[in-house]
Amino acid sequence: MTQPRHPASATPATGSLWVVTGAAGTVGTALRAALYELGVDLVSTDLREPTSLGERDRVVAADVADLEGLVELVAGADGVIHLGGIADEADFHDLATVNVVGTYHVLEAARRAGVPRVVFASTNRVTGMHPAGTTTDPTMPTRPDGFYGASKVAGEALCQLYADKFGLSTIAVRIGSYGDEPGSAREQRTWLSRADAVRAFVAAMTTDAHHAVFYAVSANRDRWWDLEAGRAVGFEPQDDASTRRADEPYDPAAPQGGPYAEVAFSLDRMTR
Repeated sequence: MTQPRHPASATPATGSLWVVTGAAGTVGTALRAALYELGVDLVSTDLREPTSLGERDRVVAADVADLEGLVELVAGADGVIHLGGIADEADFHDLATVNVVGTYHVLEAARRAGVPRVVFASTNRVTGMHPAGTTTDPTMPTRPDGFYGASKVAGEALCQLYADKFGLSTIAVRIGSYGDEPGSAREQRTWLSRADAVRAFVAAMTTDAHHAVFYAVSANRDRWWDLEAGRAVGFEPQDDASTRRADEPYDPAAPQGGPYAEVAFSLDRMTR
């Protein structure tokens, strides 16, 4: 077994090589562009071959179901940013196959290839059943608001296992409501700007921490999630939803997941 190397240095090194799964998605496309501008070399992979950003961005069609292919794909990389997967509520069998087994494949491929770090795209919905009146931090019990959230809880547990047992550095980023602007009363609390998303992932790539879990959320005045775990790894968000949207009340007893926490939201997506 090849032993993992030490994680990347404290800043994204020009010429460092990072593999990005889910590279054609909304977060992946914007993040890759930002990293490319910072001088990071990329291997960008998705089910369909993404559009290349240039000569330092090798694009590959790949499936997280293919463990042996992933081992070959990540060999020689400084790290993997694992964005690939089903990004919303779906039938649990599909979520288990893609989000849970697929995440295991990425972690195991990194272990076998000696890649030092995996940055795992988790979600705020791992704690979506906590009430809005509770300020939530990563030390608190997970309370997923659906099967999608539960699949990401499993992914976080796998990251902890690989960090504790196999020496792989793993950083789990609980992504907030990603987008250009906050679009609802809930997103007034949960919004993650595009610029702050880049800051969150760069922090996850470069921190000296061996393992960490933090919320990637902008510095929203009314946010529900504590920022200290993110600050501990170097994430300092700059944007604030309250400067972009008029105040709207939100019931403090309602679940943080909002519509995602409704029974029908999960049951309507069951197919088996």
